[in-house]
Amino acid sequence: MSRTLHRIGRLSASRPWWTVGAWLLVAVIVGIASSTVGNTLSDSFEAPGLDSQRAVDLLDAAGAGNAGLTAQVVLTPADAAAGVDEPASRAAVDAVRSRLLALPKVVGASDPFADGGVSPDGRVALVRVQYPVIDRLDAGDLDALKAAVAEARTGSSLRIEAGGDLFFSFEQPRNTVGELIGLLVAVLVLLVAFGSLVAMGLPLLLAVFGLTLGLGALPLLDHVVTVPKFSTVIASMVGLGVGIDYALFLVTRHREHLAAGMDVVDSAALAVATAGRAVVFAGGTVVVSILGLATAGMPSLTSAGLAISLVVALMVAASITLLPAFLRLVGHRIDRFGLPHRHRVRPAETQFWHRWGTHVARHALAYAAGGTVVLLALAAPVLSLRLGFPDEGNLAESRTERRAYDLVADGFGPGTNGPLVIAVRLAGDAAVAERVRAAVAADPGIASVAPPAIDAAAGVAAVVAIPRTAPQDEATVATIDRLRADVLPAVVSGTGAAAHVGGQTASFADLGNRVKDRLPVFVVAVVAVSFLLLTVVFRSLLVPLKAALLNLLSIGAAYGVLVMVFQWEWGARLIGVHAAVPIVSFIPLLMFAIVFGLSMDYEVFLLSRIREHYAATGDNERSVVEGLAGTGRVITSAALIMVSVFVGFVFGDDPTVKMLGLGLATAIAIDATVVRMILVPATMKLMGEANWWLPSWLDRRLPRLELESSAA
Repeated sequence: MSRTLHRIGRLSASRPWWTVGAWLLVAVIVGIASSTVGNTLSDSFEAPGLDSQRAVDLLDAAGAGNAGLTAQVVLTPADAAAGVDEPASRAAVDAVRSRLLALPKVVGASDPFADGGVSPDGRVALVRVQYPVIDRLDAGDLDALKAAVAEARTGSSLRIEAGGDLFFSFEQPRNTVGELIGLLVAVLVLLVAFGSLVAMGLPLLLAVFGLTLGLGALPLLDHVVTVPKFSTVIASMVGLGVGIDYALFLVTRHREHLAAGMDVVDSAALAVATAGRAVVFAGGTVVVSILGLATAGMPSLTSAGLAISLVVALMVAASITLLPAFLRLVGHRIDRFGLPHRHRVRPAETQFWHRWGTHVARHALAYAAGGTVVLLALAAPVLSLRLGFPDEGNLAESRTERRAYDLVADGFGPGTNGPLVIAVRLAGDAAVAERVRAAVAADPGIASVAPPAIDAAAGVAAVVAIPRTAPQDEATVATIDRLRADVLPAVVSGTGAAAHVGGQTASFADLGNRVKDRLPVFVVAVVAVSFLLLTVVFRSLLVPLKAALLNLLSIGAAYGVLVMVFQWEWGARLIGVHAAVPIVSFIPLLMFAIVFGLSMDYEVFLLSRIREHYAATGDNERSVVEGLAGTGRVITSAALIMVSVFVGFVFGDDPTVKMLGLGLATAIAIDATVVRMILVPATMKLMGEANWWLPSWLDRRLPRLELESSAA
């Protein structure tokens, strides 16, 4: 592998303009193709086998309007003393409804005065706008709705807000100042790490180029698999982080070679042959971990995993081909425009990381015990983990979806924001629909039930029920479970009829349950693959086992922090969260896949140096100290960059993005400090020569793959 990478690095560095030109040509082709034939991304959380999905499929097959997405347009007089049923307000509401009915693809719009859509106090009118299923919609339909609402507001005596499923599925992520600040902090970390503006600029240039190309390719990938919109945010987080990190490791090696007097082309080729091998392995581990999302049984997560993996793979490819070309073009000018004292060199024994490694080795037992206790304490809140989905009441008050949510909750009750759509297969007995309505209405968790909409020809009925509690409340999930387990079976049992509880609220509850069921399988699969890869690379059983256990602890600690912040509200207001929020059901899966893969980056770079020193000296303790001294500064810088990028997303206005950003930032920070700088050296010192034990029979059967070697 090293010879192949060496040839790739040398070829790229020897013909830099050809390499840069080839990448630019690919970027132009992808950009043109994406803008002309690329698909618009949306968020769909369909999952085969779920009861809520059966409800959608049943209604959709029958051509029922209730099968698709909805939007809620909420109207209230600007005059606090007026009501919507006054003649002027009523005429304005009717005009808005007519405008909505004229929109393309709108199946129907409820009449609030005929359908019970006026609040008991007469202040709020609710128009439910019905759309087809998500496969027949695109972002243009949301834009058309927004434009209609904006036009209706002009000169109107009404306050008009809008929200609902359509916004959730097609609203595009918004860039925030926090993301820009996070990137600026990453720039400062790179500047301090390299001490040179030119060296700092190379990782940034590579990461931005790779991310632009990767995100541009996603609308094209959507022709093959349905790429969810939320994957663009995650791909941006991960892509920026790994792109900068991989370039950081390669540029660091390249500068070491230049400092030793090596030629620029030879140096770039050798950096790709050594550090590049670790980059390929680490990037491959990230890709494998993220592709493991396929085990979750949720097509949207499988597609998101493919999208994120594509971006990571592009970053790896650019790191070992495009970066050597950049290194050749800047040549020895890589240290231009440097910080003062950047050339000052101190003896290894006086450098911080060497002294820290020696200190940890001398007190290995205390640090191993203390670090483990810290991680266990942080992970303890996981016992209270509650999966779900934040509703629109958690969005920033500046967004119309939040204002619409508040108006509906105040006027009609919180459950009106999350109606349940019960699909009933009649089996020749139309009266079963009314019996379902009566039984559901009698449940203590249901506030009201609309008369069933019966399609006798299709043999299907839709019953819309309004819970008493908000969509994200535990009580709402309990109501859904009770309807499925007790209420509906009692009505349809023995009749041949069937009833399924659907609607967005029920779908999210089902997804949470699916994640709970599949998470253990996913964790075991990812850990097993990573264990096997590390065993092959480091010819050891204890080192991979230790890595797996420590990674599980660090990810558990990050889960615990999410529970403390979002469920227990510890410091939640500091990041713009003003109420308790359940942990989004797919966040634990995504976090585990991403963090486990990224943590392998640091594990590989640290252990490869330790292994290199051990192979040369046979002294385990000295190898641990030297390995930590040689990688501590780079790993810390890389982690700071990752954390900066992830934290930037915490200050957006979407609670799901906040959650993922905080979880990833916390996990990386813990992994690079408590795990990589304390627990790894401490445990490796305690295990001694056993670190590198591998049964001879297994050694003979495993393929050989070395990451770096001094012989290179």
